[in-house]
Amino acid sequence: MSLYDERRYLVPFHAPKLPQQVADVLVVGGGVAGLRAAIAAADAGAEVLLLTKDTIAESNTWYAQGGIAAVLDTEHDSPEAHAADTLAVGAGLCDEAAVRFVVEQGPKQVLELLKWGANFDKGPAGELSMTLEAGHSFARILHAFGDATGRELSNVQIRAVLGRDGIRVLEGAFVVDVLTDESGRCVGVLAQIDGKLHAVWARRTILSTGGTGMLYRETTNPNIATADGHAAAWRAGAALLDMEMVQFHPTTLYVAGAGRSLITEAVRGEGAYLIDRHGHRFMPDVHRDAELAPRDVVARAIVDQIRKTEFTHVYLDVRHLDWAHFSCRFPGLIQLCDDFDIDPKTDPIPVHPSAHYMIGGLEVDEIGQTSVEALYAAGECTCTGLHGANRLASNSLLEGLAYGEACGREAGERALCDKLRFPMKLSHDVPHSERTQLDITDVRSSLRSLMWRNAGIERTGDRLDETREIIGFWGRYIMDKVFDDADGLRLQNMLTIARLIVKAAAARTESRGAHYRMDHPDRDDAHWRLRQRWVRGEEPTNVPVR
Repeated sequence: MSLYDERRYLVPFHAPKLPQQVADVLVVGGGVAGLRAAIAAADAGAEVLLLTKDTIAESNTWYAQGGIAAVLDTEHDSPEAHAADTLAVGAGLCDEAAVRFVVEQGPKQVLELLKWGANFDKGPAGELSMTLEAGHSFARILHAFGDATGRELSNVQIRAVLGRDGIRVLEGAFVVDVLTDESGRCVGVLAQIDGKLHAVWARRTILSTGGTGMLYRETTNPNIATADGHAAAWRAGAALLDMEMVQFHPTTLYVAGAGRSLITEAVRGEGAYLIDRHGHRFMPDVHRDAELAPRDVVARAIVDQIRKTEFTHVYLDVRHLDWAHFSCRFPGLIQLCDDFDIDPKTDPIPVHPSAHYMIGGLEVDEIGQTSVEALYAAGECTCTGLHGANRLASNSLLEGLAYGEACGREAGERALCDKLRFPMKLSHDVPHSERTQLDITDVRSSLRSLMWRNAGIERTGDRLDETREIIGFWGRYIMDKVFDDADGLRLQNMLTIARLIVKAAAARTESRGAHYRMDHPDRDDAHWRLRQRWVRGEEPTNVPVR
């Protein structure tokens, strides 16, 4: 057994001697799912503690430019059509019950946001403005302030959280591990708060810790997306599903030496073209929906065109669009381009794919319960089955709202019936390591480059095997250590989840959705219409699609 499987906790501790925090319901994460879960738990009567890794506003949700998919025009659209689009893009791995639950929640969640004061974009007559995005058969996407939907959602929910007496917020709290008692039941977390390790006890715990984008050199995610929730839950014994399924967004701004900034899919929905260095519009040659093909198709087409033209990127061309409408529709993009002296009115915008969304994650049921008792999860850290093998654009914010409310309400109600007493006499020791200390910064940078090259948009078996060997080597010198600082702990989490992604990708010997094997380019429903389930210390199992 490797150190990745052996490590139960990353740090030694004796819980009664630590500073203590206690709540009925603990929520970890300040994105759309975590905020919604905290609100629902408080509304159920529970005392809620919300821990955020950075500020409450710093999350993947805050940076989301895309919108919320919801069926509001039932005269022309329907939940059945939304479900059909989701299933089609999910490439045979969607859980149909999860799909139905989420799409049917759309109108309710939107109306609730409006009640809380959300400013969604409106048409000239004051009606909600709905747009089309890739993979959708109907214009059902709501946006706020053009390309700032995530920021508006965050602001609306943050106001709702801060307005409830039953919710206490602690910012800058890094969750190190999930605490479990002798029976394996979750009883809270270990967290670094103000530089000190705390025992945070809770009758029910909800993880909404976001994604894993920082495992890749090229990503749209903020620096906090380091797979911490995935890894902490894995060490606690939670099952994870579909870890090979990582979605890459086709269009992020490509400027050498700069970070990758997302350019929303809605730009292509408004009619933008993808062109190569020679001005050739290549997507009509690839797919009947051209620029509005599913994300995996567009991302691979861009990579292929980059290879064919022997160049570093392609371009997003908006020069043919009505400038007055475009600049009003996408003010954030205009500002972004202006920051880099790009004028979209006269110059095509350089773009390149980047890691964007983690489809795989914690296995949860219809109320967000994980395989660990009293541990729930919602949002990007989960794998509900909604997205299957490839996420349909603008479904993730809706999923976070729907499952955040469901698990928050359930956790809040059940916490009030629990008879647990805190603190508990839990403790753990970690043996001292005599091995050499590797440079954390170097390993982190090398890991991200390795994952981008070998476990990214295009994969092969030999490269995945090589990657697993390298991550295994790093693990012998990183996973045996105890780190006081968050950088070392985050690297241990990143290595843990990178290893699972690579193992899952190597095992799936076919191409499906976001997972593309160049050595197995065809979809194989006869053998692989299955979901891979991973539990620490156990052999992986294949689960039939429901």
